[in-house]
Amino acid sequence: MNTTFKKNQQQKTNMKKVLVIGLLVVLIVVAFIISMNTGYIRLSPLEVFETLFGKGTDKQEVILFEFRLPRIVISVLIGMALAVSGCILQTISRNALADPGILGINSGAGLMVVLYITFFPEKNFMSIMFLPFLSFIGAGLAAILIYGLAYKKGEGISPTRLILTGVAVAAGISSAMIVLTLRLTPESYQFVATWLAGSIWGSNWDFVLALLPWVMLLLPYIFLKAQTLNVIYLGDQMANGLGVAVERERRLLLAAAVGLAGASVAVSGGIGFVGLIGPHLAKQLVGARQQFLLPASALTGGLLVIAADTIGRSIFQTEIPTGIVVAVIGAPYFLYLLAREK
Repeated sequence: MNTTFKKNQQQKTNMKKVLVIGLLVVLIVVAFIISMNTGYIRLSPLEVFETLFGKGTDKQEVILFEFRLPRIVISVLIGMALAVSGCILQTISRNALADPGILGINSGAGLMVVLYITFFPEKNFMSIMFLPFLSFIGAGLAAILIYGLAYKKGEGISPTRLILTGVAVAAGISSAMIVLTLRLTPESYQFVATWLAGSIWGSNWDFVLALLPWVMLLLPYIFLKAQTLNVIYLGDQMANGLGVAVERERRLLLAAAVGLAGASVAVSGGIGFVGLIGPHLAKQLVGARQQFLLPASALTGGLLVIAADTIGRSIFQTEIPTGIVVAVIGAPYFLYLLAREK
């Protein structure tokens, strides 16, 4: 009788979590619709509806299909990718403050992108498709450097040392990018400044096609590894006892997290804190079980970025980079988490 009661309670709890995830999907759809109506040139809901079905003017079709829709899709994709990347990093390191931006992974990816754009400024389709691979290399090298510097023989990696090392590496890479700007042309300098501010600079369908394969391949793989992440979070000793090859799985999951972060940076610039805020908010909504936490983190991250981008495009006459809007929320939240961890 007691077992049946517990089973029923668990089913009700799981159903509530599924409903929360469904609500997040609805909120993203609502934000998507609002974002299509919002911008320097406003389109009413009726005009958006007519344009979607081929009844809008040429000007309205260009605004919606060539500028807004690809940017909105990219906002959702990078929000999902960064949030899931942060969720993986927090789980495998058992560190609530882990985030690809804070740890310097985004900076490593960004440095490679800036170098490539600086020396090869032509933006054809093939170069755009190549950018995520280049970002992955930069992010991977940064991750290896951070891991090597934070590792201490006999102790492993402590959460505090990992964060401090990541912040230091990110600061060093950012300084290198600033030094790099001294030899740039005005056009290239404008790009670097835009990237550092966290603006979604890749906002056409070519960039969507460059990012989409990474998200479509890596997210399902990570979702399939949800139970493995649950076990890893229990600790290496227990995970090994349950038959999980901890080191191999950790490396594969870390590579997936780096791939998501690197591909996102290739089209979004230095947007930070999404990988920190998304998983934390999702955990408050659905708990710590990865089967629910991973999809909830993805949806929360996508909602956060699309909302920040919409606000940045509408609050003033001039566009505010998405990264700045996210940072206004994320920086105080990071300080709060840091104080709580102490």
